[in-house]
Amino acid sequence: MNQVQEIVRLVDGVLGQDVIGIYLHGSSVLGGLRPASDVDVLVVSRRRMNEQDRRALLRGLLQISGSGNKVRPVELTVVVQSEIRPWRYPPTGDFLYGEWLRPEYEAGEIPPPEPMPDLALLITMSLIGDHPLTGPRPAQILDPVPQTDLVRASVAGIPGLLDDLDSDTRNVLLTFARIWTTLATGEIKSKDTAADWALAQLPPEHRPALEHARQLYLNCPYSEERWSNALQAQVRPHVDRVLAEINRLLTRTPRV
Repeated sequence: MNQVQEIVRLVDGVLGQDVIGIYLHGSSVLGGLRPASDVDVLVVSRRRMNEQDRRALLRGLLQISGSGNKVRPVELTVVVQSEIRPWRYPPTGDFLYGEWLRPEYEAGEIPPPEPMPDLALLITMSLIGDHPLTGPRPAQILDPVPQTDLVRASVAGIPGLLDDLDSDTRNVLLTFARIWTTLATGEIKSKDTAADWALAQLPPEHRPALEHARQLYLNCPYSEERWSNALQAQVRPHVDRVLAEINRLLTRTPRV
């Protein structure tokens, strides 16, 4: 049984008939999985999970998710349909598993329901990808997200990205490129395609750090990631330039 099938079996075992649909999003549907890509899954449910359900789902994901050659990290989000249809912002997510949270989960923390602006992006990617693992096509159960809320969701994560700049440089630079691209074009693109777009807008002195992040994304697992001192010195100036471009676009966006 492959990893995606294991995820589906686990979710069905925990939620049973309350599962409306399970959908791939992220790299799987926007351009293909790369060496370090997560398997991104959105679960739409009829009901909120109880603590027993949460523990069972978490226990299973800790076994399924990983970072080896044959086992990819899993990012799984559960949302109750009534929280997102009719659409409203910010939506509440019922459960989130991500490999970056493994230490907290192994220490006994259980993912609680919480506001999750990022669901605006996940739902949009699920609609674009149109890749149900179970259930109807996503357009049958998910409302489209207004562009204003895509913008709000995109910029909501900027403070957290800045906090992670030193520890997760590759992904932070690529995510900033995607935010800039989304604000400028109205589309959510794959990380490498967003980087291509951003590189074409940047002056030469601000390209090397993003070019390196793009090459790492396309070709390199995290265990082999390297940044020279010269490239590290260019990371913050690059980010400052991209954030200036993002802020410039935000001043043109109608307030909501």
